[in-house]
Amino acid sequence: MALHRRMPCLHFCRLPTPDSRLPTPDSRLPMFTLSLPRAVIFDMDGTLLDSERVALDCFAQAAQAIGAPWREEVGLSLVGLNARDSDRRILAAFGEDFPIAALRHAFDERYEDAIVRGAIPLKPYVRELFDYLDARRIPCAVATSTRRTRAETKLARAGLLPRFRALACGDEVRHGKPAPDIFELAARHLGVEPRHCLALEDSNAGVRSAVSASMPVVMLLDLLRPDADICRLGVACADSLKDVLLALQRA
Repeated sequence: MALHRRMPCLHFCRLPTPDSRLPTPDSRLPMFTLSLPRAVIFDMDGTLLDSERVALDCFAQAAQAIGAPWREEVGLSLVGLNARDSDRRILAAFGEDFPIAALRHAFDERYEDAIVRGAIPLKPYVRELFDYLDARRIPCAVATSTRRTRAETKLARAGLLPRFRALACGDEVRHGKPAPDIFELAARHLGVEPRHCLALEDSNAGVRSAVSASMPVVMLLDLLRPDADICRLGVACADSLKDVLLALQRA
């Protein structure tokens, strides 16, 4: 998907090239700067919650349980997508006769169990970033491809639900990420124009969604690296939310 929108005027100046590797524990990406936003809109999975790895494991276990084929790269391609678009991606990878309903059922059983057991930890520096934003009365929302009932449960279990003024969820928009709908909805809920918000995302689909909504965005490097089109846009990339916090403190 080619993106042609110009990024809003923020000072993004760190970016891995398409050929570079993700940082090692002993290396860091260059520093970047941000302007102080009027609102912050968070993706949930892989940004606030370290849940993408749990989901990938659940998909692999579910496929094995029903005797269906599975490949890690297919799982990674689902990051950032809603359930409807994920199922389409799986069928495109394995064929229309793939037992998608059985896989989804087996996945849901395992993933819901992980939520109930509290097996999904917070990403580092989540609470510190919220404390900073709260102190400056900068409102926050979530823009997640996850359906509302599951999103509320996950955020409540993590103790984060009261931190948000609004949620925009995958079952509340006609077009999921990478379409702009979900970030536009979150901004409307907050009453802030998208260009005055800051989006935080870990997926290429989510970054494209924010850019398409004319929203400044930082990509957090979790399981995915930025695709070539995102590199060309000059989107800032961060190792963790600590980098975002430090950039906001410098603003």
